[in-house]
Amino acid sequence: MDIDDGVRDYVDVHTPLMLERLTEWVRIPSVAGVPERKHNLTRSANWLAGELRDVGFPTTEIWDGAEGPTVFAEWSESPDAPTILIYSHHDVRAVKEENWDQTSPFDPVPRDGRLYGRGSSDAKGQVMAHIWGLRAHLHATGRTAPAVNLKVIVEGEEEAGSPGLADILREHRSQLEADAVIFSDTLLWRAGHPALCTSIRGMLGARLEVYGPLTDIHSGAVSGTAPNPAFELSHVLAQLHDQKGRITLPGFYDDVEEISSRRRAELAALPFDAEDWLERSHTRSIGGEEGYTVPERLWERPAVEVIAMAAGDPIGVARAAVPSMASADLSIRTVSGQKVDEVADQLRRWVAATISDRYAYELSIETETAQEAYRTPDCAYVDALSVAMAKGFGASDVGRMGNAGGGPAELLSSALNVPVVFFGTGLVEDNWHDSDESVNIDVLKAGVATLAVLWDELGRQRG
Repeated sequence: MDIDDGVRDYVDVHTPLMLERLTEWVRIPSVAGVPERKHNLTRSANWLAGELRDVGFPTTEIWDGAEGPTVFAEWSESPDAPTILIYSHHDVRAVKEENWDQTSPFDPVPRDGRLYGRGSSDAKGQVMAHIWGLRAHLHATGRTAPAVNLKVIVEGEEEAGSPGLADILREHRSQLEADAVIFSDTLLWRAGHPALCTSIRGMLGARLEVYGPLTDIHSGAVSGTAPNPAFELSHVLAQLHDQKGRITLPGFYDDVEEISSRRRAELAALPFDAEDWLERSHTRSIGGEEGYTVPERLWERPAVEVIAMAAGDPIGVARAAVPSMASADLSIRTVSGQKVDEVADQLRRWVAATISDRYAYELSIETETAQEAYRTPDCAYVDALSVAMAKGFGASDVGRMGNAGGGPAELLSSALNVPVVFFGTGLVEDNWHDSDESVNIDVLKAGVATLAVLWDELGRQRG
């Protein structure tokens, strides 16, 4: 029996146990940014450290972070083999339990080929794929240690913007030495058509508060004369895009790299159907910048979104008052060539020039937790992953794609001076950050098989 057959057999036999372990971990509500949940981040870290020890990692440590603990593990017994650092996170997004229909967020259930629960896909499921991929690798090869040197860093504050990760990378630099990073907090294109992610957009958050009357004031007393901040905020936000869907900040596109002909061809080769995309992404229609396909808009072009708005009395009984303040939270996604500090300056200048002098305002920009865009360079690690994905997914073709979201890939690459290669088991229909998050069990199994084969592929790159 060859290694591939051994991997598949092992994964099939052990899927129930893998789901049982993932279910136990998902039950721990390791929610980021909620003080009363912080002790659960510690519980989650300890749970993961125990799992890594059970696999065989001789070294496991838990490091303090700014918002939650980070788990580190190392298994290095092959001095002439590559050293790979696996990155992911064990914290999860906050939930609105009343919006969940399949189950309570932290009471995971398998149903119709999926496991439902917060973190089942983002990103505890992706970490479990590594744990069981390593188990399958050892079983299929008969090895007592991995074919490569493995290090693991799973942080507990990614959903809060990784505020402590830079300090952790500096403090533990010598322990984190590696030849490459496998970044597992990303999506695949489709369950039936695997694609290798080779880029990730940057991320910059901002909050704009617009002030009108000095207090909320009865509309019957001032209606028609008072400065209503809800109108002004709406007016400002409406000017963020022009009629062609382009962002209007002066200079915003100056450093955006044009899409290469190679990249256009890679993205055009992905099977795309508008109706399929609308159904899987739960969106009503397709918009965005004219002149670009949907994959190009998602992964190669920048974007700005309003992710929260508030004014007046959004909850409870309305008071019939002109609100004193209106606010909006923005999420700006940058691409290769752009720098978040420059975009932040562009936004500051644009708001100052756009907003009426009848209003006061405050613009807060989250530069401390901003993330730069990153593109994986051509390297042997990408080639090995492509081979492993073809075997793990049983596919004749492995496409190329990007990640529309953000993550600390550029930080990892620059801090450790190594390439970052992306592999995740998420899908757009997994409902990350939303209600009824779930993971596709077949995709998770294919991810386990991919990683089991990957370590064998990379282990052949001796010296």
